[in-house]
Formats: sequence, structure tokens, C-alpha cells
Amino acid sequence: MTCLGDRILGIGLLVLAVAYGWAAQQWPEPFGGAEAVGPETFPTILAVVLAVSSLYLIVKPDPDTDWPWGRTAGELLLAVGILVLYALLMESLGFAIATTGAVGALCWRMGARPQMALLVGLISAVVVFVTFNYGLSLALPAGLLEIE
Repeated sequence: MTCLGDRILGIGLLVLAVAYGWAAQQWPEPFGGAEAVGPETFPTILAVVLAVSSLYLIVKPDPDTDWPWGRTAGELLLAVGILVLYALLMESLGFAIATTGAVGALCWRMGARPQMALLVGLISAVVVFVTFNYGLSLALPAGLLEIE
């Protein structure tokens, strides 16, 4: 029963990828007709990447290893907690603020100095926000930065 964990994870992620891809295709057609890039484009790309990655886990899993304990397990739980908090706060704080905080905190936990981690978080948030809002015309939540 070697590699069983990766195969089970791969099957679960494949089911998630198919469901996510199907849900992405259920978005209504934008006003004015079909566009080359619409609200379903990015979720569809994510679903394809997830499906390919999950197939790789199913076909070529890594040998089973022991679960991490101690400090490593704590760091993993902290990272998951940061990502959950990020998802919960994105709408109220806005994409830019929430992303700056989440990316900065994760970079800091990976060993970056706090100032550099915050700078990386800020640059990441601005680049992704500009790309989505202006490059792809896909609005991200402005939150506290919303101009009324």
C-alpha cells in the first residue's frame, strides 16, 4: 500500500477540479455577448492546472513519508490559518489589503525579514490587482479602499 495517500489525494483533487471547472462554466454570458476573456476564464485555467496536477499524483505518486510533527506541523497549521483568515477578510478589507497581509505573513514565516516580506506582499497585491482589474477587466473586491 505504498503511495496510497498521494493517489487518494489525487482522486479527491481531480473530483474537485472537475466540479470547479463545471461551476466556472455556469457563469451567465456577460451583457453584450460572449467575450474571449470572461468571468469563467481564470477559474477554468485553475481547474485545468488542478486536474493535470491531480492526474500526476495518481499516476506517479511519491513514496509514503511520515507526517511532520513539532515545529513543521505548527508552521503548516499557521499557514493554513493565514489562508483561511485571508479568505474570510478579503471581502471586508479588500483584495489589496488582505493579499498584502497574507503574502507578507507567509513570506515572513518562510524566513524573510518583516520589512521585505511586507514589501513583497504589497508588490504582489498591486501587480495582481492591476492585472485583474485593468488587464483582464475582472473586478476584485476593493473593501476599505473603495471610493464612493
